[in-house]
Amino acid sequence: MIPAPVDGAWAWGAAAAWVALWGLNVGLVRAGAGATRPGRAAISAAFGVAVLVLWEGAVRGWQIPEVILPAPSVIAATIRGSLPLLWGDFVQTIVKGGLSGYAIGCSAALVTAVLIDRSPFLTRGLLPFGNFVAALPIVGIAPIMVTWFGFGWQSKAAVVCAMVFFPVLVNTVAGLAAAEPMQRDLMRTWSAGYLQTLLRLRLPAAMPFVFNGLKIATTLALIGAIVAEFFGSPTRGMGFRISTAVGSLALPMVWAQIAVAAAAGTAFYGIVALIERQVTFWHPSQRGRG
Repeated sequence: MIPAPVDGAWAWGAAAAWVALWGLNVGLVRAGAGATRPGRAAISAAFGVAVLVLWEGAVRGWQIPEVILPAPSVIAATIRGSLPLLWGDFVQTIVKGGLSGYAIGCSAALVTAVLIDRSPFLTRGLLPFGNFVAALPIVGIAPIMVTWFGFGWQSKAAVVCAMVFFPVLVNTVAGLAAAEPMQRDLMRTWSAGYLQTLLRLRLPAAMPFVFNGLKIATTLALIGAIVAEFFGSPTRGMGFRISTAVGSLALPMVWAQIAVAAAAGTAFYGIVALIERQVTFWHPSQRGRG
């Protein structure tokens, strides 16, 4: 049985706000707001606010200690009071480790995919090996990379590179094979060489597959950069800060780092998805999006 709240005003107020926001969300959905981009954003915002209100009311109503679950208002106050620290950790982990590893790993995967496409031997030999490497746990890769590249951001970039390489590679190879045989025959009829066919037909046809891999890699890059810092890092970085804050029971700082990481990951994914819409506007998956 759930115990009665210590502060009933907060608990009942949060419950009432939850019901009101939930009703607003249902009303927006029934009104067809989900058919447009602003409507979808409003529905998501209403649901997010409802979760935060219920979270705040539950923590304050049952007076849950901060070392177990801090309230959203406490997390927001921690973010406001630690902006320079959070910014330094963000640059160290996301910009230096995450983005650099993402750029190197994805670029290498695209080049390797073209080379594999030219060689049936590599197609049969490298792709199964890639699936094996992609299944390796990050807790096994990260200590090795720290040993090889040191405690700086370079080892985190190496972990990210290893994590994003094979998802992008596999998706790109599949995309290069997506062009229809009739389309390839037509290019040969026009005396197009391999490079012309690649640039004018096969790479454009592969773009939906490529961006699928790039979007998967955004999440892997963020996770890899943060988790890699648990195995060795200078005195800054999001993973380093989370591990030290947990050790000192500073849970508001842990949740502040999580909030920053979630916002960065969402923005990163959104940027890649926006570029995808501009590049693959012709694809059926992009039609009808408001």
